[in-house]
Formats: sequence, structure tokens, C-alpha cells
Amino acid sequence: MRVRLVLLVIAVFLWAAPAFSQGCAMCYSSAVAASKDGQKAISKGVLVLVFPPAGFMTLGLTLAYRYGKKRDLENS
Repeated sequence: MRVRLVLLVIAVFLWAAPAFSQGCAMCYSSAVAASKDGQKAISKGVLVLVFPPAGFMTLGLTLAYRYGKKRDLENS
């Protein structure tokens, strides 16, 4: 089971890798032109925008997994 989980995590990271290279030139040039404080603010902003969807997805998957386990125990 743990091997499958590790393989799944590796597959997800490899699948998402091309998305990191799809930044537009305009966004890149404006981020590079910003001051150091501006670059830190952009980095923090990206994290603020990433955590809520990741948290909701984690919560949803956890609840689905628990529901599936409970249902399987009730059926057997």
C-alpha cells in the first residue's frame, strides 16, 4: 500500500512538472522588474492562493476515504 502511495505521489509531481514552465513572458518580466519587497509579496500571494484549494482538496479526499472505509465495514 505504501509503495502505491509513493508511486502515486511521484506520478502526480511528474505530471504537474510541465505546468511550471508555462509562465507567460509578461508576468515574468513584471515580476523580475519588481523590487525585492515586491517579489516577496508576489511569492506570499502565490502561497495564499495555493493553500485554500489544496486544503479543500485534502479535506475532501480524507472525507471520501473515511466514508469509503466506513461503507466497506458496514457492507461486510
